[in-house]
Amino acid sequence: MMDFKLDDSRQVPLSALQHYAYCPRQCALIHNEQVWAENYHTAEGQILHQRVDSGVPETRKGIRYERGVSVSAEQLWLTGKLDLVEIDLVTGEQKPVEYKRGKPKVEDWDRIQLCAQALCLEEMRNIQVLEGAIWYWEVRRREIVSIDESLRDVTLAAIKSVQILLSTGVTPLPIDDKKRCKGCSLIDLCEPDKFRRDKSSSYVNGIFSE
Repeated sequence: MMDFKLDDSRQVPLSALQHYAYCPRQCALIHNEQVWAENYHTAEGQILHQRVDSGVPETRKGIRYERGVSVSAEQLWLTGKLDLVEIDLVTGEQKPVEYKRGKPKVEDWDRIQLCAQALCLEEMRNIQVLEGAIWYWEVRRREIVSIDESLRDVTLAAIKSVQILLSTGVTPLPIDDKKRCKGCSLIDLCEPDKFRRDKSSSYVNGIFSE
């Protein structure tokens, strides 16, 4: 499915896809430079996931609920843990469910991570996953996500981009989005304003282009 091969020691964590979609620099800082910092939002999210993952499998009204499901997809070089997989015992349909502390977003940041979870289930269990869901704690609402071709294409492109990012070890410059930067727990370590003001790369490029 991927047209290149990387060292299997650098398998892509599912969480890295959401980090990359939000900000490639954030992804590199976390997964290449091993930088992390907590803020109120990340701490709250950690507590939410601990509660979800700690539950034991159970069956209610014909649906089996499997929590904290570890996955590893060799063809896609993905690895990680799913918050919840719902299995319809009548139809056999399986649906990944991701828990987020915030609220639904216009951007595909969360949907890309969910789609990658679906792709992992498809490879590991030899099934087809048609939809998944994201449960948002802030609004107490579940968003149903169709795992269609469009989302699959976007997700596969993100997987490839993250694989390259992890393989090269390059940390991109900050994105030009101060609102997004303000909501990032790594803002003090990333120092986006400092890098935006730094014109040294343009100066060097100008020298070599003369």
